[in-house]
Amino acid sequence: MPTPAATPSARSGIRVRPLTEHIGAEVENVDLSRPISPAEFEDINDALVPHSVLVFRDQDLPPAMHVDFSARFGRLVGHLVKRFSVEDYPEVTYISNVRNEKGEMIGADRAGMVWHSDMSYFPRPMLGSMLYGVECPPEGADTEFASMFAAHDALPPSLHALLARSRGVHDYAWHYATYLSHRPPLTEDEKAKAPPVAHPALRTHPVSGRKAVYLSEGLTRTVEGMDEEAGRRLVVEVSQFATQPQFVYRHKWRPRALVFWDNRSTMHRATEFDNRHRRLMRRTTVEGDVPF
Repeated sequence: MPTPAATPSARSGIRVRPLTEHIGAEVENVDLSRPISPAEFEDINDALVPHSVLVFRDQDLPPAMHVDFSARFGRLVGHLVKRFSVEDYPEVTYISNVRNEKGEMIGADRAGMVWHSDMSYFPRPMLGSMLYGVECPPEGADTEFASMFAAHDALPPSLHALLARSRGVHDYAWHYATYLSHRPPLTEDEKAKAPPVAHPALRTHPVSGRKAVYLSEGLTRTVEGMDEEAGRRLVVEVSQFATQPQFVYRHKWRPRALVFWDNRSTMHRATEFDNRHRRLMRRTTVEGDVPF
């Protein structure tokens, strides 16, 4: 099905061009290297909910302006592992395979390779995330985004009924031990900052009222009240259903692109790439509300 053409907003002149039927839009005619106007903010904010993923290409975005733009949407939350923060900007995280002069990784390397919603392991998970490309491999290291609105609407009735009365257990320490064993282990203090938390398996978007799947293979360990292994099987089953190709937009990174996604209605993952190529990205995350 062809996607509609972009039309300029009468409010700010911004153009929003849908990228797929269910998810993703490119935002044109806005310069994020300067503070955006109230009208531009309103148009971007209005576009986020229906499209879930917004792509801004060819943007000069130093860390200060990355913070300035992100903070318009809410309180910024830095990475739980503080050594991944950008110098002088604790709210900004490096996603990177680059090493410093001591041979240490400056950022979260091989991050997000399994479907997840950012920081769903907090009582107030993230409203949105903004990832900016500084250095990108020539191929690979794409990001896939799946619409949890579309996945919810396609759920078989029996599975929908089960999920409607279920809560997923989101557990960062488990995720780290399972998927990130190549990194130094978490400290006890880091573990204590993110104990397991349960959220509804189907959450209601606080702006639109639409329902979305809120279980992810990467960060949801199991389902509350179920046998651990049976709950884990259900999480994987739902995650695989929710990330079918028809629900997915795949973003191919180039330097100077910013992608802003709604963690309340999407899951995402990074794709493989040749780790001999440098990858340097900057991410901010905006705190949301308690899922319901």
